Amino acid sequence: MVSTASVVCEKAGLVNAWGVDSNAACSGFLYALTLGAGLVESGRYKNVIVVGADKNSSIINYEDRNTCILFGDGAGAVLLEQTTEEVGIMDNVFKTDGSGREHLIVLAGGSQTPSSIDTVNNKLNYISQNGKVVFKAAIEGMSDTCNTLLNRNELRVDEINWLIPHQANLRIINAVGEKLGLTDTQVKVNIQRYGNTTAATIPLCLWDYKNDFKAGDNMILTAFGAGFSWGATYLRWTKLRG
Repeated sequence: MVSTASVVCEKAGLVNAWGVDSNAACSGFLYALTLGAGLVESGRYKNVIVVGADKNSSIINYEDRNTCILFGDGAGAVLLEQTTEEVGIMDNVFKTDGSGREHLIVLAGGSQTPSSIDTVNNKLNYISQNGKVVFKAAIEGMSDTCNTLLNRNELRVDEINWLIPHQANLRIINAVGEKLGLTDTQVKVNIQRYGNTTAATIPLCLWDYKNDFKAGDNMILTAFGAGFSWGATYLRWTKLRG
């Protein structure tokens, strides 16, 4: 019953703050990033911490080679704050298609199908995935939303310094980069280190490559996940404080 946000606040000593969970699977960090940015942009809050975290090992069937080799555990966080400069989160495009939920799902363990002896014995408490459907939908969804951002903001491909994609699968990442016309050097990849940490992949990627980013760099962050949920965010980087 206790939210992960409450645990984070307690462990971080945030006694004068409030926290709330947001769940959108692999797209969760991007969705929460937009919600947090909206709170800052409204002027009601000066600082917001957005955390992407998942413990996938607790819902992985290690006898299912279609899923167990893909997922990992991880967490990453960013701090959002007010600025008077033309930097930060510039635009977003998000989509949801609930008809795709059956293709990437944990069938039991929630309110619709609570855990029981039967669900455990039938291995329904683990992730199940229709890989071919998810693969195609992920490439199309991330590519389309990225292109929408480019067109809407009148950005050429050569004006994009970095693509920070959700680290779902290297073939998906490469396909999205190719469809957008980006070079391998423009696309950041760290899936070989952590696997697919779902909501944590993008903030982990930002952390791993932070030394490559320069003030004013144009970035596209994009993700696709269960739900189906997907989208992209246009971000103009600013140098870190300190």
